[in-house]
Amino acid sequence: MHHKLTRKPEPVASAAANWPPLRRFIAAEHRLGLEMAQGRSTAALYEFFRFGVKQAWACLFGGIAVALMIGTWRFYPPDAALARYDFLFLAMLAVQVALLAGRLETWEEARVILIYHVVGTAMEVFKTSVGSWIYPEPSIFHIGGVPLFSGFMYSCIGSYICRCWRLFNFRFARHPRRLSLIALSVAIYVNFFSHHYVIDLRWLLFAWAIWLFGRARVHFKVWTRYRAMPLLLGLVLVSLFIWFTENIGTFTKTWLYPSQRLGWSMVSIDKLGSWFLLLIVSYTLVSLVNAPLVRRGESAGAGVRRRDDEAAGGMSLPTL
Repeated sequence: MHHKLTRKPEPVASAAANWPPLRRFIAAEHRLGLEMAQGRSTAALYEFFRFGVKQAWACLFGGIAVALMIGTWRFYPPDAALARYDFLFLAMLAVQVALLAGRLETWEEARVILIYHVVGTAMEVFKTSVGSWIYPEPSIFHIGGVPLFSGFMYSCIGSYICRCWRLFNFRFARHPRRLSLIALSVAIYVNFFSHHYVIDLRWLLFAWAIWLFGRARVHFKVWTRYRAMPLLLGLVLVSLFIWFTENIGTFTKTWLYPSQRLGWSMVSIDKLGSWFLLLIVSYTLVSLVNAPLVRRGESAGAGVRRRDDEAAGGMSLPTL
C-alpha cells in the first residue's frame, strides 16, 4: 500500500470539528499529515499514531472515571467527612458538566450517557439486592445498596461508542435492523433479572447476537482511507477492554464480587460474556441516536441508511 500523495490533498470535514476546542488544531494536523504521507513507513506509523490518539479521545469520559477510581483508592483520606463514593459521584457529575460546558462532549452523547446511566443503575440495584456483587463502603448518595456514581460506569461505555462512531466515521455493511437490535437488547436486559428465578438464556442470546451480527462489517476511517473489520469482532474486543477495566474496579475495591471479599482475584472470565451482552444494549441505544450509514459500494442491509460519503476521484486527506 503506497501512501505518497501525487497532488496536494484538500482538507475535508473533520470529526474534530464536532468538538470546538479541537478545531484550531485541524489545520496544523493537516500539515503534519502532508509531511508524514510522503513515505510508506512514516505514513503507516502516523496512521497507527492517529488510531491511538482517536481511541484515547474516545475514552475521555471512561479514562477520567478510571483515573478517579485509582486516585481515590490510593490517596483519598479514609477519615474524610465526605465518603469516597460520594466524592466519586460529585466528581463525575462535575466532569459531565465540564465536558458539556467546554463542548468536549455533544448533547447527543449526553443523552446516551443519561439513558444508559438509568438502565445501569436499575440493574445495579437489583444485582446488589441478590448478592451478585457489593459496594463495601458507605455513601450518602445511593439507592438501596448502590452508590449513584456506579451509573457513570455504564455511561462510560455509551460515551465511548458515541465518540468512536464520530471519530472513525463509521459506515456499515449488512447491519442488523434496529428493530431486531431493540428486541435482542430487551431480551438481554430481561435475562439479567430473570435468570435468578428461571433458566438462564444467555447461550440463546449469544446465538441470537451471532446470527444478527455475523455478516455485518464496520468500515472506519483512521486517516486517508477506510479500513474494515467484522462488527462482531469489534464488539468482542470492546467487551474484553471493559473486562480489563472491571478488574481495575475490583482491585481498587470500588466494588467486589463475593469471591473477592477475603482477597482480590481476577474477575471471572465468565463476566466477559455478560459484558458482551450488556455492550449490545449500549450499542443499540447509540444506534438509535446515530443512524447507521452504509459504506458506498457495500450492501446496505436492512438497518442502514444509504449515504455516499466520499467524493469521486482523487485522494483527500481527512483530519482527526
